[in-house]
This record gives sequence, structure tokens and C-alpha cells, in this order.
Amino acid sequence: MKVDGATRLLIIVGDPIAQVKSPAGMTESLQGAGRNAVVMPVHVAPADLSALLDGIGLARNLDGIIVTVPHKVACYRHCATATPRARTLEAVNIMRRNADGTWHGEMFDGVGFVGALRNHGGDPAGKRTLMIGAGGAGSAIGLALLDAGVSRLSIHDADVTRRDALIERLARIHPGRVGVGSSDPRGYQLIANASPAGMRPEDPYPVDVEALDASMFFGCVITAPSVSPWVAAARAKGCRGSVGIDMYNAEQQPMLTFLLEADVQ
Repeated sequence: MKVDGATRLLIIVGDPIAQVKSPAGMTESLQGAGRNAVVMPVHVAPADLSALLDGIGLARNLDGIIVTVPHKVACYRHCATATPRARTLEAVNIMRRNADGTWHGEMFDGVGFVGALRNHGGDPAGKRTLMIGAGGAGSAIGLALLDAGVSRLSIHDADVTRRDALIERLARIHPGRVGVGSSDPRGYQLIANASPAGMRPEDPYPVDVEALDASMFFGCVITAPSVSPWVAAARAKGCRGSVGIDMYNAEQQPMLTFLLEADVQ
């Protein structure tokens, strides 16, 4: 890996941060594309995010910011410009510099999640789908699942206000196909965990795993542990699906392309 005084810097912000896979993979991809750049993790609490972004944004060799939980909505508010998808979702998971030094944001979580499902034999089209989590990642994944043709998307989140706001937003785009769900997966063909549930050993399962059966397909955003407890339980029930590293692998190339596009504008 090349690092010298001319190396360009990108960071990934999150709380927690130890679980992320982007630093090594994206650094390798950037350097493989001929870019003298490295990606470094930065652990920042929500209360300190604005101060961090305002300060580190002054670094003239900082070209990009990758965003993970729980900062995807907050980082959108720091973008002067954004893609239509990010504006619809009001959330981003990656930011690059505009020519004037401000930030331009995009959201690829939905692209990665649906890509991971398809790569593992789980086409969402026509599936009755339960999604857990209505945060930044859930917003993107919900929109992508609807765009991919799920027959019905039911959303469950402990934060009822956030859940209802996402349902209202998605229903404007896909009327008649979005509603309220619960932790009970019975009656669904696809279960999507877009929440952090499973990152810590003491986390409750995002769904009632005893109600899972082998006809259900699952997708999960958790990257560490690589197999979260609820995913292990789902597999024990005979369910097939994709996990967080599959999602990351599916969105790494679109994210790289987004960053490199800045060089040709």
C-alpha cells in the first residue's frame, strides 16, 4: 500500500466503528484504480459529528467520507448537493467533494442490499416483505426493495415516529404497497434486517426466530459478527439469505465509481 505526502485521505465515520469493512477494501480498490488514497476509520458520537465534519472538512487532502450507523441522516444535512435518490431518502452513505469544496452525497445501501439478495438467489420481485429498521439504511433498503418489485413492504421499528415517517415517504412513491409490520415474520417470504440488532451479543433478535420457516429468505446488514445470532437462528430453521459482508461487496463498486467520478467532472 502506497502512503506518502501526496496521499489523498478519505474517512469512514460511525458509532461504533470497529465492525466496518470499508477501510481496507476501498483503499485497495482506490489504489488499484490508480488513485493515491487511503480510507481511515473515525469513531465519532452523534453529538460530536457536526463539529468533526466542520473541522476535518478544512483538510485540503480530504476527498471523501463514507458514512455508517448512526450518521446517515445527519450527514445528509452537511451535503450542499445530493443525488435524486439521496434527496428522496434524506440520507447518505457516501460523500465526495464538489469543485467548491462542499459535499455531494449519495446513498448506495439499497443497491447493495438488493444486489446481495440477488447474488444469493433471493429475487425480491413479488415477495411479501418484512423490514426491520427505519433509519438511514432502512430508508434506502425499503425504497430499493419497492423499486425491485416486492408485492408488499411492512416496516417495523421501535421508534414509531421514525417508522411512520418512512412509511409515509415511501407510500408517496409506491402507493398501496407499504404498511406497518411487527417482529412476527409469519406470512412473509422475505425478511430484511436493516437495523443494528445483532451487533452486540446482548441484542434482542430483530424478529421472532421461532416463527421462521425454511420457505423464507433473509437479508441482514450486520457485518460484525459476520453471522449475527438471528442469522444463525434463521439458518438453523432452513432459511437461506445474505449477510452484511455480501451487501458491502455488492455496493463497493458503485461507491468506488461515485468517488472516481469526481476526477472527471
